[in-house]
Amino acid sequence: QVQLVERGGGLVQPGGSLRLSCPVSGGTFSTYVMGWFRQAPGKEREFVAAISWGGGIVKYTDSVKGRFDISRDNTKNAVYLQMRNLKPEDTAVYYCAAVNTRQVVITPDKYDYWGQGIQVTVSS
Repeated sequence: QVQLVERGGGLVQPGGSLRLSCPVSGGTFSTYVMGWFRQAPGKEREFVAAISWGGGIVKYTDSVKGRFDISRDNTKNAVYLQMRNLKPEDTAVYYCAAVNTRQVVITPDKYDYWGQGIQVTVSS
């Protein structure tokens, strides 16, 4: 059974930084495309970032480009999301997700495994 657990959320002031991590147990981590998604109250879950098996291909939604960095460590079976210059509109529950595929997909319905989510609140 594949399990994902998000860590590192919390409250941060606008302009601040947070680093989310998501260790994965079960399955073969190095064969998973990994993604980060978020869901704000009253909104649909949206794509944030995704990374290929080896980390050579990354994709971001436009609103986070230049501020967020996705990375992975296949020796630690974990994916990370470094968030900088956070804005109030980044406030949401953040989810990591995994799928065993070659293509770096960006829609939630393509992902098979999900964490429980973690709250990120950007507020002064």
